[in-house]
Amino acid sequence: MAAREPLVNADANALRGARKKPLPPPPPQDSLPRWRDDSSRPAPGGDGQASPRHWLNVRRLAWIVVIAIAVNWFVASMLFREPSHTSISYSSFRSQVSADNIAEITSVGGSITGTLRAAIAYPPDSTTKVTDFATERPAYADDHLLDALLANDVTVNAKPVSTGVSWWVTLLANFGPALLLIGGYVWLMRRVGTGLSGIGGIGKSKAVRYDASQQRTTFADVAGIDEAKDELFEVVDFLRSPARYRALGARTPKGVLLMGPPGTGKTLLARAVAGEAEVPFFSMSASEFIEMIVGVGASRVRDLFDQAKAVAPSIIFIDELDAIGRARGSTASFGGVDEREQTLNQILTEMDGFTGNENVIVLAATNRPEILDPALLRAGRFDRRVVLNPPDLAGRSAILAVHTRSVPLAADVQLDAVAAITSGMVGADLANLVNEAALMAARRDHTAVQLADFTDALERIVLGAERKIMLTEDDRRRTAFHESGHALLGMLQVGADPVRKVSIIPRGNALGVTFQSPITDRYGMGEEYIRGRIIGALGGRAAEELVYANVTTGAESDLDQVTYLARQMVGRWGMSDAIGPMSVLPAAGDEVGFFFADPRAPSEATRQLVDSESREIVEQCHERAIELLRSNRDKLESLAAALLQHETLDEIDAYRAAGVPHPDAVQPAH
Repeated sequence: MAAREPLVNADANALRGARKKPLPPPPPQDSLPRWRDDSSRPAPGGDGQASPRHWLNVRRLAWIVVIAIAVNWFVASMLFREPSHTSISYSSFRSQVSADNIAEITSVGGSITGTLRAAIAYPPDSTTKVTDFATERPAYADDHLLDALLANDVTVNAKPVSTGVSWWVTLLANFGPALLLIGGYVWLMRRVGTGLSGIGGIGKSKAVRYDASQQRTTFADVAGIDEAKDELFEVVDFLRSPARYRALGARTPKGVLLMGPPGTGKTLLARAVAGEAEVPFFSMSASEFIEMIVGVGASRVRDLFDQAKAVAPSIIFIDELDAIGRARGSTASFGGVDEREQTLNQILTEMDGFTGNENVIVLAATNRPEILDPALLRAGRFDRRVVLNPPDLAGRSAILAVHTRSVPLAADVQLDAVAAITSGMVGADLANLVNEAALMAARRDHTAVQLADFTDALERIVLGAERKIMLTEDDRRRTAFHESGHALLGMLQVGADPVRKVSIIPRGNALGVTFQSPITDRYGMGEEYIRGRIIGALGGRAAEELVYANVTTGAESDLDQVTYLARQMVGRWGMSDAIGPMSVLPAAGDEVGFFFADPRAPSEATRQLVDSESREIVEQCHERAIELLRSNRDKLESLAAALLQHETLDEIDAYRAAGVPHPDAVQPAH
């Protein structure tokens, strides 16, 4: 069973029809330091930048296109160049012959071009001077033109009438395009012969290389996952001193798979391994292998391993391995070719094939190890698997210490107390919390981050930002009783998580919130504890029934949470005598495949039994909630009155207002 996360109860405005949905987990924030590639050798692509070789190919292609356009323009201008002679009338031409102003003519059939001895204005009323002219001799003319020209000592040239274009123009027009296509095809095939990487670098790996000379991450930057660091120490020690291991016949694991929820530090741990080992580190996301062109993924895998082997010992890190490592045959392929499976096959071959990859260690990260292909997980490939779980109380305190090294803290900030109220948060969440607290302190002009900044930042992350809306007095009063019902049952129910804060200030989609978190981390939940959670979740609806004798839509998300817990108790956790110790419900996200394809799918009668047993549990818890609130009506009224007056009550103030003694717990100073 999963670790206990903070319990949040919130209600919505029924009169306004507002819907209240389960609060999302805190958004992860990448807190990892950015590594810069200061290597003298340019990185072969990656990080959204193309490699120098890629840009060289692009420039070469651009020059080829420019030259081809220039040659085409020159040839076309030579073939189809218009004459530069000015066209004049035949009458004007005859008058210039009579005036003995013709120096030379050339005739082609009835067309005459020539040069004048002296420039003339043409048309006669214009200022344009004409020296070279062209005219057409009418076919019916019988004016003894030749005799007149010869008499005036005019040089007469004649050319035969053309019957078509020249042979080389015909040859170029007929065979030029075909020759161009054949030449381009031959060039392309020769480039393909050198691999897909030759075609504009399309098959080149996009991995980013980080060298030991750069600013590096070490194990000192990793906190809260000490077990995972111990697992990877052997890898680091082998890369530092391989001779000691080889002398004993030992070999390092070829692949290490980091598994865990998002934000637990998988990528950070991989970078720390590279920083501690002081070897080149190639980082690439699995999705960057895949393209629409078939074969590109496999080509990039080969290129990545070739680069790593050239500078061995080295480390290859593939993030989000499940993008290409999904079990083969689990998805349909189109056209008989599955590019993802080809890429996966190439990775399998590179990791453990006929060609050895000595001193090249592959690290990979995934948060879905259950869908990976079994061939990836066998010995000789990813033969070591490291699980990264959300940190415990001590781990969260250590992570906060790492992220607050450059953050000035006020005297009232105790990281152990902050860690106690952040149960369920992972490293990325805690980094985000520290950053939000620092931003809030800056907005308030604080010289150091105070505890109030941390608590307010936690509210903003978990509960949502405050909404500036105006509620009617009736809405505020109903919301106060709703939240008081949640909080009071959390205080009275044996073993329930302490109430950390109660508020009727609208946040996110809710008009009020009750925040509870456990005293210590929970790694298993008993039946009594789960029933207590259901009772607490039904407290808002029960308070409305008790005070107003009716209910609103404000308990929507409460009912969602209650239904989920009750069904899991019956169908998955074996907490029902009618079903017994059996799991008849699918895990979250597997409902479709479970009910329609899995042979373990329950019968219709079993599903009806699950529904009836779940309903019985919810009804019992609802009756218990009504009973507790009715017998403690004075405490409910007192807590609601305090909420209406102050709108927000911290942990100690809430217990004092309700008149309930605070349990012995780790309390943050307020």
